[in-house]
Amino acid sequence: MAFADDENDTFIQALLQERDHLYRETAKLREEIKGYSDVITLKNSYEQTITDQEGTINKQAEKINSLEQQVQQLLRKIWGKSSERYIAPDPLQRRIDFEGLDLLPEEEEAAREAQKEVVEYKQVQVIAKGKKKPVRESLPPELPRREEHIYPAGIDLACGKWTELSPEIREMLEHEPSRFYVRRIIRHKYVWNDKSTPTDTPVVTASLPALALAKSYASSSLLSELMVNKYVNHLPFYRQIQMFKQLGVVIPASTLNDWFKETADLLRPLYYRLREEVLSTDYIQVDESTIPVVHEEKHKTVKGYIWMVRTVMEKTVFFHYDQGSRAQKVVVGLLKNYQGALQTDGYEVYSIYENKQGVLPLGCWAHARRKFEEALKEDELRAGYALKQIGLLYDVERRADQENLSYETRAELRSRLSYPIMRAFEKWIVKEYPKVLPKGRIGKALSYTYKIYHRLSRYHLDGRYCIDNNLGENTIRPIALGRKNYLFCGNHSAAEDAAVIYSLFGCCKEAGVNFRQWLVYVLDNIHSFDNDYSKDLAELLPKQWKTQIEANPKVQ
Repeated sequence: MAFADDENDTFIQALLQERDHLYRETAKLREEIKGYSDVITLKNSYEQTITDQEGTINKQAEKINSLEQQVQQLLRKIWGKSSERYIAPDPLQRRIDFEGLDLLPEEEEAAREAQKEVVEYKQVQVIAKGKKKPVRESLPPELPRREEHIYPAGIDLACGKWTELSPEIREMLEHEPSRFYVRRIIRHKYVWNDKSTPTDTPVVTASLPALALAKSYASSSLLSELMVNKYVNHLPFYRQIQMFKQLGVVIPASTLNDWFKETADLLRPLYYRLREEVLSTDYIQVDESTIPVVHEEKHKTVKGYIWMVRTVMEKTVFFHYDQGSRAQKVVVGLLKNYQGALQTDGYEVYSIYENKQGVLPLGCWAHARRKFEEALKEDELRAGYALKQIGLLYDVERRADQENLSYETRAELRSRLSYPIMRAFEKWIVKEYPKVLPKGRIGKALSYTYKIYHRLSRYHLDGRYCIDNNLGENTIRPIALGRKNYLFCGNHSAAEDAAVIYSLFGCCKEAGVNFRQWLVYVLDNIHSFDNDYSKDLAELLPKQWKTQIEANPKVQ
């Protein structure tokens, strides 16, 4: 029995040693597995870090690319050519690429014939022009002349040996700086001396003529000078004050600002009448521009927006300011009763008029061309091709202008030449867009043009419609020049007053009217409309005023 117990103890001892060995091996393996897990976790962590860094690098690369494009655009604005017209290296290469386009045979043939005729007409019109020699024009005959006689020295006319020939005359254009003078209005008074005959008015005083600003010493001529200098010549008020000081007249800035506000208030009814006239037409162009305004609560300059509405046929314009907003609600309220053609750029707020009955939205090819011109450095092949096709459309317009076509004939020419080119160009955009990066400049240009293509192509329907909105942009240019000089408007109220002045002076420019003469006449005569409701304020608008003075020069 003792021998059996010894064997059992030996077996148990061996089993325990084996188990202990296995435990140690298991613990060792567990440590190794744990190390492997840490490596895998660390590997996953590194891979995630690499992925995050790659994403950051891609975002930074996109930002760098965007900033580089902005820098290129700014350098182009500062140093590049101002003309947006694209001139291809080889003008004979203005062809339509039909490869891969889903065009019907009739459409392809019409497009080929149209582009062929446009190119051939342009080649015929190229005429070599000789170099022009500068010619000094004579000074205007209506300017007053002050004669200055100069006689040669040592001539004794009394001896009778000299005969005077025709003198040599040299005209010099002289200038005298502006001057002030005081207009004294002396109202004579009379009293009735005959005491035997009673009278209701024993003292009679001559009536005071209507003054622009009743409680001010500023005359119509001075107010006109101030307004024209600021809103036509772009001289801020503080510079005008400095100029007045040099002439011996000191006007406080607060007084001058009050005059500006009161003048704008006086002209506001005429401004509202102008709005009615513009919105009653059936073809307008609308655009918006920035104007710096001081925010009263933040006490800093913020970007405000001023809206321009222009009639193409009547050539009248007005500006609208609504708290500096560019929101859709502004244009909805502004054009809520309008019926007719509405030409704009691709700004999204105008898209609602696609569904409004009685309104025909038109696009602007100049804005589309600008997008492709900006993409020229990124993708010269596609952008250059697009610019060539848009150039063909403008060639048709130049031909219509050169031949002085009527509206009906111009519409027929567009339908025959421009429309087939536009159809082929639209299908080219559909083919090329999937091949480019959507966020690239060429992708944005293709997307912008395609989204509003239905608006862009409608101008061919009526010969009155313009191919672009450039006339409206030219009307906005004085605001762009003004904000570089007077820098900002003091508040929203001042910006609204500026819109009034800009509107009326814009009409003066369109009508070819002398700004100062017109405003002096209006300020002198606008009070005659206060109580006489048989008169229409539209008579004072520049175009109507010009018609009056041409018919009766004494009106001035």
